[in-house]
Amino acid sequence: MQEGARWYVVHTYSGYENKVASNLEKTVENRQLHDLIQEIRVPTETVTEIKDNKKREVERKIFPGYVLVKMILTDESWYVVRNIRGCTGFVGPSSKPIPLTDAEVAKLGVETKEVEVSYSVGDSVHINGGPLEGFVGLVEEVDVEKNRVRVMVSMFGRETPVELELNQVELVE
Repeated sequence: MQEGARWYVVHTYSGYENKVASNLEKTVENRQLHDLIQEIRVPTETVTEIKDNKKREVERKIFPGYVLVKMILTDESWYVVRNIRGCTGFVGPSSKPIPLTDAEVAKLGVETKEVEVSYSVGDSVHINGGPLEGFVGLVEEVDVEKNRVRVMVSMFGRETPVELELNQVELVE
């Protein structure tokens, strides 16, 4: 069933995002709809705010008025989401839900894909993507959380540090 689940955007009244998400989670729990509606997210980011010379960590909504729902679209799941108090409908033409594309989901950072790294600091790697494709370099730093790797590449007789995504390099055999 997992293959059919896609991410949809639900429009809510402003300020009701968390209430809609919690009500939807309760409804899914009560009606045993875990196989249809799998995940509910309110995209937020943590921002450091400076007010009166004091730093504060504040959590802000990235898209006020919207909730992301991962679900298999059926008449029942559509009806359940559509009739949650505070929900004004799905994003799409004439309330017909349009799922997010894989690229949009990746850009929003809603789903994180685990990348298996077969190299470590000090290993020689071959760059297989980006503007430096074909170059060989030495791994200097690996940051799995940020999906980044720093590689020292020799260009024009100089060692140059380059930041790449984890999947843009592979271990030299």
